[in-house]
Amino acid sequence: MAERRPLVEWPTLLLLAACYAVWALATTALAALWLPLGIGTLILAVTLHSSLQHEVLHGHPFRSRRLNEALVFLPIGLFFPYGRFRDLHLAHHRDESLTDPYDDPESNYLDPKVWARLPGWLRLVLRANNTLLGRMALGPAISIFAVLRSDARAILGGDRAIARDWARHGAGLVLVGIWIARADMPVPAYLLAAYAGMSILKIRTFLEHRAHDLARGRTVVVEGGWFLPFLFLNNNLHVVHHAKPGVAWYRLPALYAANREEFLRRNDGYRYASYAEIFRRHFLRPKDPVPHPLRPGN
Repeated sequence: MAERRPLVEWPTLLLLAACYAVWALATTALAALWLPLGIGTLILAVTLHSSLQHEVLHGHPFRSRRLNEALVFLPIGLFFPYGRFRDLHLAHHRDESLTDPYDDPESNYLDPKVWARLPGWLRLVLRANNTLLGRMALGPAISIFAVLRSDARAILGGDRAIARDWARHGAGLVLVGIWIARADMPVPAYLLAAYAGMSILKIRTFLEHRAHDLARGRTVVVEGGWFLPFLFLNNNLHVVHHAKPGVAWYRLPALYAANREEFLRRNDGYRYASYAEIFRRHFLRPKDPVPHPLRPGN
């Protein structure tokens, strides 16, 4: 029998309140005291807010979707509408399609036939994007461009749902803009912090999934550390999240610890000891080829 979820998941709700408080503090008092301190603190708030948006789209901290989404309406990370993140990420949770260049909207692989037609300069950029350094430096810009291009085409083609998501995002940006205009942080500094927050998130997503014959073997677990796992709300234990997507972030470590061998069997041993290991192995060295290694033509 499934465990009954509480009406309110207080750890998530309190963390949301703390995140907004840190955001407000970073853009005002800390920015006035010393701008680099304000920027650094804002980067952490933006990163954590995105992780909290991820919690919300999976049904936390309340049972009401509208109430949950109201909590993360304010787009302090600037670049992506929450509704687009929600819909694309939930589509990504079809595990049988993980890493597929067409069916997984979060895949970084390309169809080998598409790769063969790309100009040399673009191949160079995408190869660089498959190193951790490249993913952190170039990855946010590549993601922003890709979503803007695909969503613009969809909106021009008459997709009202995507147009509504962008309209709501625009309304939220007006509120954030009013705050920034009255705060002590210059707009360029805020833009820098928002981009850097996306860069940190790219550390998490860099190798969450791999090409593998079995769908269950495509999702990673990163075991060690505390700082980045906290910012990512324990999504370093990604195989646990994909197996139990409705489980709240603060319950994932105990669930993994109690079933570690089973989860490692499930994902065919796709494991890293820590994010430090990932930096050592892949900061300058590509993790994967860009063309999907298991598709025809490769």
